[in-house]
Formats: sequence, C-alpha cells, structure tokens
Amino acid sequence: MNEFLQILKRFVPPYKKYLALNIFFNILAAFLTLFSFAIIIPILEMLFKVREASYEYMSVGAASLKDVAVNNFYYYTQEAIENCGPTVTLAMLAILLVIMTGLKTGTTFLASYFVIPMRNGIVRDIRNYVFDKMTVLPISFFTSERKGDVMARMTGDVGEIENSIMASLDMMFKNPIMILVCLTMMVIISWQLTIFVLILLPLAGLIMGRVGKRLKRQSLEQQSQWGLLMSNIEECLGGLRIIKAFNAEAKVRTRFHRENQLFYKLSNHIARRQSLAHPMSEFLGTIAISIVLWFGGALILSGTSSLDAASFIYYMVIFYSIINPAKDLSKAMYSIQKGLASMQRVDKILNADNNIRDPKNPKEISKLSGHIRYENIDFSYGTNEVIHDVSLDIPAGATVALVGQSGSGKSTMADLLPRFYDVDKGRITIDGVDIRDLKVHTLRSFMGNVNQEAILFNDTFFNNITFGVEGATLEEVRAAARVANADEFIMASEQGYDTPIGDRGCRLSGGQRQRVSIARAILKNPPILILDEATSALDSESEKLVQEALERLMKGRTTLVIAHRLSTIRNADLICVMHEGRIVERGTHDELIALGGHYSHLVSMQNL
Repeated sequence: MNEFLQILKRFVPPYKKYLALNIFFNILAAFLTLFSFAIIIPILEMLFKVREASYEYMSVGAASLKDVAVNNFYYYTQEAIENCGPTVTLAMLAILLVIMTGLKTGTTFLASYFVIPMRNGIVRDIRNYVFDKMTVLPISFFTSERKGDVMARMTGDVGEIENSIMASLDMMFKNPIMILVCLTMMVIISWQLTIFVLILLPLAGLIMGRVGKRLKRQSLEQQSQWGLLMSNIEECLGGLRIIKAFNAEAKVRTRFHRENQLFYKLSNHIARRQSLAHPMSEFLGTIAISIVLWFGGALILSGTSSLDAASFIYYMVIFYSIINPAKDLSKAMYSIQKGLASMQRVDKILNADNNIRDPKNPKEISKLSGHIRYENIDFSYGTNEVIHDVSLDIPAGATVALVGQSGSGKSTMADLLPRFYDVDKGRITIDGVDIRDLKVHTLRSFMGNVNQEAILFNDTFFNNITFGVEGATLEEVRAAARVANADEFIMASEQGYDTPIGDRGCRLSGGQRQRVSIARAILKNPPILILDEATSALDSESEKLVQEALERLMKGRTTLVIAHRLSTIRNADLICVMHEGRIVERGTHDELIALGGHYSHLVSMQNL
C-alpha cells in the first residue's frame, strides 16, 4: 500500500483538481446511498403498522438536527398515509427512492467522470517520462540492456500500470469513502454490533493481503519473461535474412516456443490467483454477514439492545452495502500488486543514472576552429580495457584516419569525442577546452556523423535530411543533396523530396541511404566531422559516388575517419594505426608504406 501511495505522490499533483472533485462526489454518493436506504424504515414501521407511534411536527432547535429530521420525516409520512392513503404514500416513497437513487448514481458517474482525466493523464505522463529518460540515457545503458526488454517496459509494463493501478484509482478513492460513511452510520445505529463487525473485517483483509503479496512477486517474473519474448521478436525481425540464409527457422521457433511456454505458465498462475479475489471476497463476505445476522438477532431477541427489527434491517442493508466496496477494494488491491511489479520495472529506466551530465559551470567556445586533442586517455567497457594511454593531435581543418583490425579501439575513439561515453583517464579537448566542461548539446552541435549503417527514419527524404536542423528550406535541402550526389535519384522518385523512404530507408539501396545521411550531415554544416566506415558496406560504383560526396563534405572541416577500406584514406593528412587499444604507427600513406609495419601489411592484404 505504501508503494501505491508513493506512486500517487509522484504523479497525482498535476491532477489535484480532478482528485478533489472525485472525492467530493464520492462523499456525496455515499451520503445519498445512506438516505436512499433510510426510506425503507418508514415503509416497514408505518406503512405495515410495525410501529403505531404518533408524531408531531418539531421545529429546528427543539432537539438535535438528526432527531428533528427523523421526526419530521415520520410526521410527513404519517400525514400522507392519513390524507392520501397507504397506496399513494407507498407510491410517493417509491418515487422518492427513485429520485434519491438517481441522484446517487448521478454523483457516482460524476466521480468516475472526473477521475478519468487523472487516470489517463498519469499513464500519459509515465510514458512521456520513460521516453524522455530513454532519450537522455547514455548509450552504455542500452549496451547492457536488451532492446526488446526496454520496448516491453515502454509498452507492456506501462499498459499493465494503466490496466491495474490506474484502473483501480476510482475504486481506491470511492470504496474507502463508502466504507467509512457506512461504518459511521452503523456506529450511530448500534455501536455494539459495529465493534463486532470491525473485528471481522480486518481478519478477512489479512487473508486477502497474504495472497496479494505473492501475486506481485509472480507478476514481476511474468513481466520479465514478456521482456524476453519481445527481445526474441525484435531479434528475429532484425535478423530475418540470416535466419533464412542459415535455415535456422526451426531453431528460432524452438527458442521462442520455449520462452512463450514459460510465459504461458506464469500467466496461468497469475490469472488463477487474481480470479481467486472475487470468490474469496464473496465467501468471506457471506461468512461475515451470517455472523453479524446471528449476533444482531441475538441482541434483539435478548432485549439487551435498543436496536429494533426495522433498524436492524436497515443496519444489515448498510452492512451489505459495505461488502461490495470491500470486494472491489480487495480486487483493486490484487490489481495494484500486479501493477506495482510493472512499476518496479519501469522505475529501472526512470531511476537509471545518467553519467553523461552537463557541468555545473559550463564553458563556452566563442569561435570554434576545431582543434582536437586526445591526451593520454584510457577507456574500458566494464573490466575490458579498450583504449590505453592514447594521445592524438588533430589540427583544425585536418583529416585524420584511424585504421586497424576489428576490436582495436577505432570506433571507441570516435564515440568518445561526442561523449557517447566518458574517458576513464586523461582528457579530450576541443580548442583547448575539455569536452566535459561543455554542455553536451553544445558539444554535439559542433559535430556531424556519417556511420557505416546509414540510420534513417520512416519518413520523407526532406524530413530525414533536415533531421535535427530547424527551419531548413527546400532549396537548402536540395543544395545539400546535390553536394551528396543524392538530388538526382530523389527527384526521380514518385513525390520527390516528399517521398517516404520506408522503415530504416528500406526502399533505398545501400549507396542511396548513405548519400541521404551525408546530405543530412552537409545541411547541418558542422565544423567537426566523424566518418565511421562510411563506405565499407558499398559496392564499387556506390562507393565512388559516396566518396566524391564525402570529399566535398570534408573540405575545410576537422575530420576523424575510421576506415577499413584503405583506398578511401590515401589522401588523409595523418593516418594512425591502432592495435589492441594503442596507436602503434602514425604518418601519411607514403610514410607508413615505407615503414613496412602494420599499415603496410594491411595494404598488402587488401591489394591481394
């Protein structure tokens, strides 16, 4: 329960107005419920001659407000029986009961009406918080988490929070009010009988609570298993070509079926335990009613209580009206336990630490020239050291290439520059300023990236090229595309720059995708450029077009190039050969060939 209150404390404040209206109408509905049931007493006592007392009109102040109200109600009922007859009085009381019930159901609807914006708003806010946090978390967070599991938390877990916790909000605010108001009236009618009831109800709640705790634990396992299923689906869709090429359909099906079977078993356990809530609460409620019926009847028959038969029936009606809210409350508690397990998984994202932070007192670079220095840097992924004591000076406007075998640390060097990760030791500077002393947004605004895999979005050519650039005109976009050798094939498409390119640019060839990503970098016009194996996945013709576009893009910019195809970096100002996290050779193409070391060996292998 404390965890549920913590969730409300975090997310309810923006919706205090709706919460106040919901509580107000719930209180009104509870009082109208009592007064509508109270009409039963005069029907029993006077209409059917259970009580033969005569009533006189009583003015306000003659007794307590309650006594005056009850007396005058009986007086008017008595007058109606005498003047209009019992049948007409019965009809009038029935109409009054309908009116009171109409008011009660109307206020109940208004209570639900005002809680709905709060419920849906909280779910919307949780989604926004998770997505916003997901966009600011460092890349290191996602290297240790399954992508499918993160998606499951965004969809399945947030959906479970909506279905369980938020769907229970109305019940959580309505039922306690109804129970409290009814219990107060029960104390007024017979305190002895109510004390007896108050001993019974906590015992029933204790039994329900013990079952609910285990439900939360199982729900956490179920949602984790759902994350595994989502990961399987995501991996399968992403690797469908490889799966088919290696005839591995049976293998991935077997793996998915195994995980799905486990999810099925966990779902059965949880659904069965949850379905136990209603029958258990109904059974315990029936036991409670039977015991109260016996105890109250014994009090009346013994003559030791002021309770009469009509009041006892009214008491039982009120007590029975507590049973349904208590049952709903128990079901709500079951749902909340399930939702809390999902909230726990969502909080793993919301509470994740972001170690790539802006400095408290950020520095500014008034006029950027683009001089980059790596100064004795070390970096590790966990315990695996990838970069060790590397220093590198990249003058403003120079092109420096990093080459070497896979796993030598080339891409990590590039990732450290825009602070996708932070160095463990040493520092990286731009124009003499440590990049950790700059705002992250400012630092990354200096840079343009063209990667081996052209990352495009399911949108139009225009929106992909202008991604991250506000207010760009069509002429500016076309000028960037012409430099990138992309304007011709874009204009030849169905709707020109308004043509959708499909999921990840699936309607384009590899070379076309790369040229669109180069156009995006050209439009941003960054002073620093990072090219991470931008031509390694292309055929010779596409590579020639892309290389021409890259050469135009690199003019006048500080460029860091990671390359496997050494033919693309022959003209670099400096080539650094990396081996096992260190720079082992550096120089121009001709100097390194003459050296006859690692670089010469790589060139000879590619020529072969």
